[in-house]
Order: sequence, then structure tokens, then C-alpha cells
Amino acid sequence: MASVLIPLAEGCEELEAVTLIDLLRRAGITVTTASLGHQRTLTASRQVGLVADTLLDNVLDDDFDMMLMPGGQPGTDHLNNDHRVHALIKRLQHEGRYLAAICAAPMVLASAGILDGKRATSYPGALNKEKWPAIEISAEPIVTDGKVLTSRGPGTAMDFALTIIELLTDKTTRDKVEAGLVRP
Repeated sequence: MASVLIPLAEGCEELEAVTLIDLLRRAGITVTTASLGHQRTLTASRQVGLVADTLLDNVLDDDFDMMLMPGGQPGTDHLNNDHRVHALIKRLQHEGRYLAAICAAPMVLASAGILDGKRATSYPGALNKEKWPAIEISAEPIVTDGKVLTSRGPGTAMDFALTIIELLTDKTTRDKVEAGLVRP
């Protein structure tokens, strides 16, 4: 069974975080949410309270098939300023694991140098050519380049989660989860 780490920071985008957690768990993927702080509870960008499964310090050496970062502000800045997040990104990349980020969070992957020479998308303005000229920035809702997946924002969270489900499981599981959502 696939396993995904979702680090949660104060001020993260709750719609993205909860959608990704919910849909991946519906698919039977093991999702571990980990708070960057010293307690499991945190407040998302629109004052929604979230409770992480654990603290990031408790899972730093665990194995995951993917690390998936929700965006939002100031959540993305907290992720980007955390040396543990950058160390995890580097380790997972070195191990050939998947890295995924939505909204402003692709900026964390860019800061870690993971997006150099790759195609990526983000919330408008989160990635820009002036700061990261080595990234081919796209306006597509979801971009997959090798083992790196990026997505635009809250409106693309459901499709992003379904893309990840298909990647980590199969199309049958994706279709089953999507059918249960009763999307038009």
C-alpha cells in the first residue's frame, strides 16, 4: 500500500489539505499528516482548526512513497523556512520517491532546487521566471514531470488528488473514488 506524508504548517490552505487527505484515504492510501510545530493542532489560513496525526519530528526517518505539500499563506512560507522539510525533499528525491505540491507550495520545491530543468505549475505568481529561470512555468491545472507533480490551487485540489490516486494505485481505484464523489 502506498504511503504519503502531508506536512501541515500554520496557515496552510485548508481546502487543499483536507481534500488531498480525504481523497487519498478513500483510495486506501496511507496518509500521515505531520504538524511542523510542537503540537498536533494548528490553524489553517481561514481559521479552520486542523489536528495532525503526529509531529514532523516523529516521522523524519520514516519511509514514504510521496511527500505532498498543500499551499496557502503563510503556510507555504513556514514549509519553505523549515530545514527539516528541505532535508526530507532532498532525501525523498535521492531515493527516487514522488514529490508533490499545490498552490503556492511548488515554491518550496523550487527553493530546494527540485524544479530546475522541469515543467511545473503553481498559484499565479508563486513561481516566476525572474526568480527561477531554470523552471518551465506552466498555467496548466496539473503538471507531472518525472517524479514531481504540481498543481494550481484550491480549485484543482480534487483533480490533483485523483491524479495522485491513479499514480500511486491504479485507474480502477481512481474511478471508484471519483464515482463516490458524484461529480458532474
